[in-house]
Amino acid sequence: MNKHMSRYVNRDLSWIEFNRRVLEEAQDPDNPLLERAKFLAIVSSNLDEFMSVRVAGIQDQIKAGYTKMDFTGYTPAGLWRRLMKRTAQMVTDQYRTYREVLRGLAKEGIAFRSLDELSASQEKAVDEYFHEIVFPVLTPMAVDQSRPFPLLHTKEIYLAVLLGRENMPPEEEPFFAIVQVPSILQRFVSVPGRTNSKKNEFVLLEELIERHINTLFYGYTTIAVHPFRLTRNADLTLNEEGAEDLLEEIEKEIRRRRWGLPVRLEYGKGMHPYALQMLKEELEQGDNMIEIDGPLDLSFLMRFTGTLQGYESLRFERMEPVYPLEFEEEDDLFALLRERDVLVYHPYESFDSVNDFVTESAHDPDVLAIKMTLYRVSGQSELVQALAKAAEAGKQVTVVVELKARFDEERNIAWARQLEKAGCHVVYGLVGLKTHAKITLVVRREQQMLRRYVHVGTGNYNGNTAKLYTDIGLFTSHPVIGADASALFNEVTGYSSPYDWKAFGVAPTDLKQKLFSLIEREKEHASEGKPAKIIAKMNSLSNQEMIDKLYEASQSGVKIELIVRGVCCLRPGVPGLSENIRVISIVDRFLEHSRIVYFHNGGDEEVYLSSADWMTRNLTRRIELMCPVFDVRLRKILMNILRLNLEDNIKSRELLPGGVYEPVRNELPPMRSQFEARNISNWKTYRYSGG
Repeated sequence: MNKHMSRYVNRDLSWIEFNRRVLEEAQDPDNPLLERAKFLAIVSSNLDEFMSVRVAGIQDQIKAGYTKMDFTGYTPAGLWRRLMKRTAQMVTDQYRTYREVLRGLAKEGIAFRSLDELSASQEKAVDEYFHEIVFPVLTPMAVDQSRPFPLLHTKEIYLAVLLGRENMPPEEEPFFAIVQVPSILQRFVSVPGRTNSKKNEFVLLEELIERHINTLFYGYTTIAVHPFRLTRNADLTLNEEGAEDLLEEIEKEIRRRRWGLPVRLEYGKGMHPYALQMLKEELEQGDNMIEIDGPLDLSFLMRFTGTLQGYESLRFERMEPVYPLEFEEEDDLFALLRERDVLVYHPYESFDSVNDFVTESAHDPDVLAIKMTLYRVSGQSELVQALAKAAEAGKQVTVVVELKARFDEERNIAWARQLEKAGCHVVYGLVGLKTHAKITLVVRREQQMLRRYVHVGTGNYNGNTAKLYTDIGLFTSHPVIGADASALFNEVTGYSSPYDWKAFGVAPTDLKQKLFSLIEREKEHASEGKPAKIIAKMNSLSNQEMIDKLYEASQSGVKIELIVRGVCCLRPGVPGLSENIRVISIVDRFLEHSRIVYFHNGGDEEVYLSSADWMTRNLTRRIELMCPVFDVRLRKILMNILRLNLEDNIKSRELLPGGVYEPVRNELPPMRSQFEARNISNWKTYRYSGG
């Protein structure tokens, strides 16, 4: 290991590497063109969130004069410089890829045109669209001595307009105005086809407004028009202790977020120096100004690809989730779960199984209570409607709603109010802790006794993301898991002294310690010369203590395989430190989101499902859950899912000691884990070769 190299990869630099892996999917010529366009959109929205949260936090530290190094060896100022350099390079690559994808789409008959490329009839049609639809929505905002600079919304596109008057002396400063490009209208305007042409042609809304800008400033001449976009600090800063009503406090914070301090200014290439100087001074932006060679904010491509009809050859092959066979074969869901546990793997298996579990519980007269955690819920959630019906039917319904799920706060507030009106007990978790555990508990009266049925998941109760994310769900009536589930809800909703968990690991109280003791057990096996192995799959690994624990295990001879999609601060393969650790990341059609942990345990293998990544926030500042899978058959299925990931040699990248990733290439037959998983027998049939 280079003596100047830190033992750890910096979290934010690791995130940049992750977003670059997303960009590589947009660059991959083997991916269909419209899917490549979607990946470009994801790169943009990822970068927006990174700027408005992570970079905003670093800027706050710099402003506060904070100069202390983090555990990876970076001061805020030093890290900020590295991040700006890396993001600038990524944006350059992103727009180069955008132009390449556009050229490919044009060959397929999907084209973005500049206005001067249109025929006379097309020009007439878009001009009519402007005057009838766009013009009435526009608001020109002049900036002068009597009209101060307007308060600009975060992540909206504006046009900076420089104006002159007839016979105006050359030394006189131009007039300055701003026009917002209305986000209520589609960003891409469809252009009627040319005669005998089957092409789908579009122009960008901002270019159409620019063309007609003089209609907004009658009597003035246009000197220059350039687009720009501001990103503001979007981190919530809540004083929960002092919040009388958390709902109201969060509603206020969301309003404040729109006016957070600016953290980034993007502007169109070749912006007039006077306009750029005006924006720089008014928005107090110095170093974080990015010139964009192309349309600002490529996240519009997500909606664009979704709106286009047809073109199936330019998309991934359609994949319909199948309804889990176990539930298909058994009418009585509760009878099935009394007999055996059931595992579902989304998106290959349908989320309808979860909806049906809650809906059947809501309608079953013998169900007395339903308790559930909701973190991010989809738009028209069947779950929310079922919970409301259960409460209206007189059942005890308790819902722990996480109001602080970043960027989903407004939606969660709406559901919370709806559930309260229906008679549900709505609880907003514990002060200072986000409730991130994903669990449902159903209490049912059966033959003079009560039986508990539990669903534990690695993903949110969200039917939309369940079609796009890989996640695992476990249905069980195991009495030990049921007792722990009851205790967990009691801790979150009431006063409860620390509980002696029989099955669960629960953050922030004991999950980290439980993981440490399981890692320690593997170390002991290795030191005794027995086989010792850990496989862990998660989104992110950044907790320093956890990394150190894994380094210790590696030095003891434990074989460790990590499947970490996003941030990874651990350096694998470093002699004397981590030579027994391998780290891979899979970025593909679906977002790898499941958290699974495997311990060899001297041959008595253990597998756990978890809601928690191994980040400091998950282990210390959130209510998280790790649940064992007791059923041997289901453990083997989970080990098979891990095997599929570990054997991927098409979409898998391996983390090198220097902190960069390279594609996994070997002599084995090509294997793309997400495509293999579409054939359900590939992971439901036990053929795991590890251990």
